[in-house]
Amino acid sequence: MTHMYDIHAGGKEVHAANDFTWPGNKKIGIVFRMAYEWWSDGNWPGIGPMGNPLKGGIPDLNAIGWAEYGHRRGVHRVLEVFERHHIKASILVCGIMAERYPSEVKAIADLGHDIVAHSYAMDVIPAYLDESQELDNIRRTTDLIAQVIGTRPKGWISPRSTPSPRTARLLAKEGYQWHSDTLNDDLPYRVDFEDCSIVAVPGTMEVNDLPLFMRHGQPPRVMVEIFEDWLNYVRKWETRAIKIDPTVHAHVFGRPAGTGAFQRILEIATAADDVWIGTRSEMVEHFLKSLKK
Repeated sequence: MTHMYDIHAGGKEVHAANDFTWPGNKKIGIVFRMAYEWWSDGNWPGIGPMGNPLKGGIPDLNAIGWAEYGHRRGVHRVLEVFERHHIKASILVCGIMAERYPSEVKAIADLGHDIVAHSYAMDVIPAYLDESQELDNIRRTTDLIAQVIGTRPKGWISPRSTPSPRTARLLAKEGYQWHSDTLNDDLPYRVDFEDCSIVAVPGTMEVNDLPLFMRHGQPPRVMVEIFEDWLNYVRKWETRAIKIDPTVHAHVFGRPAGTGAFQRILEIATAADDVWIGTRSEMVEHFLKSLKK
């Protein structure tokens, strides 16, 4: 579909073959993700645990403290779960976190996790920026992360997974291999612009703690139930390969009850013999190799 709101306007989509499978000839691909986020000075989360926002211009210290839990406690708890289950995950990192907590971001990368650029800060949303501002944000975020981990991130996810109509093209021209600023498919696909290409890796928001818990008020165990329901349906009815990406935010399900639910999902996934588990970047590499066959 091409229209004025197409995130890949001017691009041509290239999809996987009908017989595409994940490594090991698996039908089900799983990527585990954690978001490690912060807001720029003078900004704070638009929604906190109390739900009702304060009057405009009043700093929400409750929401700020709630978000601060992520880098104090939550990130370490979730990383321990990944380590316990020998999982390499895709970690969404805001540039401001690499700027302010470089040792923590480098430690995450040194563990072998896939570092994904997540804008400079959560309030720097591409949809609000003009082209010059957006390009500056991409370059600033990329440079801050690269200076800490020693390599440029391969993938990008905007705050809210909300791009501008030009984000994918700008990312491709800046050397990014993939983005996840869309929810429109079950599998990755390549987008060829006139002078560059990028892979789109659609997300699966039904197993994301922030909308599930913060916006819809569901207890953490519901995320486990959704994951099990998804697996049951896919195993019985889906004939083509498919993927899912259970996601937690360090400041949301990085707390004990949420991490416990997330760990249960990892236990289910790692005990299964019909799934492939990898990072977003590994997923993209495998997909691109399949296009060359």
